[in-house]
Amino acid sequence: MVKIIFMGSDPIALPLLECLFSKEIEITAIYTQPDRRSGRGKKIQINAIKEWGISKGIEIRQPEKPGIEEVEYIKNSNVDVNIVMAYGHILKRSILDAPRFGTYNFHASLLPKLRGASPIETAIATVGSETGVTLMKIIPRMDAGPIVDSEIVFIKDSDTGLSLRSKLADSCVPLIERSFDKLISEGIILNEQVEAEATYCRRLVKEDGSLDFSMSAVELFKRIQAFSYWPRCSFLYEDQVIKVGLAQYAASVLDETVSVGTVISIDSSGVSVVTGQGVLVLTELQRPGGKMLPVSDFLRGFSILEGSVLASALVEPLVK
Repeated sequence: MVKIIFMGSDPIALPLLECLFSKEIEITAIYTQPDRRSGRGKKIQINAIKEWGISKGIEIRQPEKPGIEEVEYIKNSNVDVNIVMAYGHILKRSILDAPRFGTYNFHASLLPKLRGASPIETAIATVGSETGVTLMKIIPRMDAGPIVDSEIVFIKDSDTGLSLRSKLADSCVPLIERSFDKLISEGIILNEQVEAEATYCRRLVKEDGSLDFSMSAVELFKRIQAFSYWPRCSFLYEDQVIKVGLAQYAASVLDETVSVGTVISIDSSGVSVVTGQGVLVLTELQRPGGKMLPVSDFLRGFSILEGSVLASALVEPLVK
């Protein structure tokens, strides 16, 4: 029977794990990040991958930093292949080469585009129309390994970071279904990535949620969609941070003398703000200490004046 080890720490990998578990293979162990303290009470929390593995009776291994002990474990267990998705560790070559057929990773972009830490949110925020998941062999360079196959996922206007994450998670299933036998074949065909086409996305920080109204309304809308879970977009109004839950955009022709960031109208449907190109309509807002509310409810307890100019924040590029 084929033996695999799975390495992952994010619930995005659960559909993939379920598919692997349904096959006539042995999941020898699951490697995942050590339990961490989180939440208001800072209690020890186990992640969804560990929880799933325990429910299936699979051995869980949680080294703080995988090293020689894990190499020996993999070799002594006669593992055929390591499968990785969102593990959160950079693996040494000794671990990559320990299984008979090597180590393969599911990366949430169409490589070589969007290598790096935030491909899902960045795909939306940069106004992409499609992304996907790529199955690649891991080499000691970030997301640069040769490709086995990929699955395209289209990005809708309504997609948020969370909804796209769910679609990408589901797309791993057809990808592994048609690719698994290749991973345990001596004659597997691997396609090298075109380095000249590679782009990189960095790890997101809280400041990425700040809005720069000099950007176009479409770009701002996409950032709000992408960062709806975290870091959540916001702007300053009278020294208070106002978070944005939902928005719309319109390609309106405006008086060029009106400054970007100017609030040109306010009604129950939204707060309309001039941008570098078009109008951004903020439809769901949250004040400090309050709940996220539709604008009609938000404005009952908080006043934004028409004609106000909302300050733009400088934001760092997401892609290089």
